Amino acid sequence: MKRSLPVKPKRIVVKVGSAILTSRNYRLNKAWIKKLVAQIAALIDKNTEVILVTSGAIAAGMGMLRLHSRPKLLPQQQAAAAIGQSQLMRIYDTFFRHYGQLSAQVLLTREDLSNRKRYLNAKNTLFTLLSYNVVPIINENDTVSVDEIKFGDNDRLSALVAALGQADLLVILSDVDGLYAERNVISVVEKISPEIERLASAAAGRVGTGGMASKVEAAKICCATGLGCIVANGKTPGILSRILDEQDIGTLFLPRKEQLVAKKRWIGFGAKVAGKLFVDEGAKQALTLKKKSLLAKGIVGLGGTFAVGDMVSILDMKNQEFARGLVSYSSEELARIKGQKSERIKTLLGYKYYDEVVHRDNLVVL
Repeated sequence: MKRSLPVKPKRIVVKVGSAILTSRNYRLNKAWIKKLVAQIAALIDKNTEVILVTSGAIAAGMGMLRLHSRPKLLPQQQAAAAIGQSQLMRIYDTFFRHYGQLSAQVLLTREDLSNRKRYLNAKNTLFTLLSYNVVPIINENDTVSVDEIKFGDNDRLSALVAALGQADLLVILSDVDGLYAERNVISVVEKISPEIERLASAAAGRVGTGGMASKVEAAKICCATGLGCIVANGKTPGILSRILDEQDIGTLFLPRKEQLVAKKRWIGFGAKVAGKLFVDEGAKQALTLKKKSLLAKGIVGLGGTFAVGDMVSILDMKNQEFARGLVSYSSEELARIKGQKSERIKTLLGYKYYDEVVHRDNLVVL
């Protein structure tokens, strides 16, 4: 059965999880990895660019260390990743070379995408590798990551990479056939509603850190940035070609029609949030419906300490986040001008940078 993709993908991100990369004894499943590489090489031969986001470093290290369960302490996870990452890349490199294809390792932390300069450097690296017809193989840098900068799971990382790399489609390959409603796989999700989120199980996998809930969260990022996302079973034969042939397989999450420009993709999902702004209903309506900038008058409360240019989360009176943006005033300054009209800013502060606290050009409605 045919199912239409939002666009014909010219560039895709493929994410593979530990559950399908490893066998029951935590050893890397080389036979499956070889089949995956063969599928990617076939897509490249048909002029489809592919970025691979892979898990498996910690799991590979667990196998080599003969561990029977995932380490709970961060130093142990880092050590397992250090051991397993080199083995993981060696296997990928061997198989890609078998098909005459070069690959490159790219290790990222949360800070690499939250810092604007590092974000752009990562973006330039990806685009340069693709221009050389090299497959970027991306993983979180588990050997140096700490709790404050970990992505938490590679599902979210893959969505951020898809936005960073301006891909047309994210394919998340797992050990499940898709998102289930009772006993049936949902073919197409047009909008990620609270009901859809409830259907997603938060249970973690055997060796990974994410369940279906993290995959739905990744799909939310994709849909908001204007690209499609498919969750499918990576063990299905020829899964990638079948997806690009628009066969009805897995669960397709449709993007919203309005695509975000590159800078706003970073604002919405790449940058790290430094604080919160609580706004009244009038300000929310102005931002969401009238596409206006945020003024001091609509701000009723603050959270956190932040400086000029930092990323802030914008919440309504029900404590629900609905937007993010780069702030033009610090938290100290906003504590003095919140709830005030723009013409009073200079009187209250002795100076005025802008009328807007968050300019529309630096704001994303989620």
